[in-house]
Amino acid sequence: MPLNKPYLDVPGTTIFDAEQSRKGYHLNQFCMSLMKAENRARFKADERAYLDEWPMSEEQKQAVLARDLNRCIALGGNIYFLAKIGATDGKSFQQMAGSMTGMSEEEYRNMMISGGRSVNGNRVVGEDGDAQPHRQPQGAAGKNKKES
Repeated sequence: MPLNKPYLDVPGTTIFDAEQSRKGYHLNQFCMSLMKAENRARFKADERAYLDEWPMSEEQKQAVLARDLNRCIALGGNIYFLAKIGATDGKSFQQMAGSMTGMSEEEYRNMMISGGRSVNGNRVVGEDGDAQPHRQPQGAAGKNKKES
């Protein structure tokens, strides 16, 4: 009998639960391997070859290659492990988070300094807040990406 997961209705949020953990186990192990300098060097030298050493799904590998962190999360990635990819690429956590919302680093920083997203309209999927799926990605950076 499947567990009741009322938290699946939180817009813009993937909860890292036991199911996500199982799905992303090898993806997250790959990310943790990037803590070692020699593994980062091997990954940067030939990303695909290094990824092929891990029993990840092709979809997970493609998400890593594209640096599509939202897709990585949907496929079981944990943001704290995925941060190792950003660090390998020389990106700050703030830059990574901004990219996940379609915002520039400055837009993301300003949003967070001003208190983050409002809960109004963002409590459950189907409301009209800025975190709703039909409003993603946000920010000028995301709009420019959509147009190209």
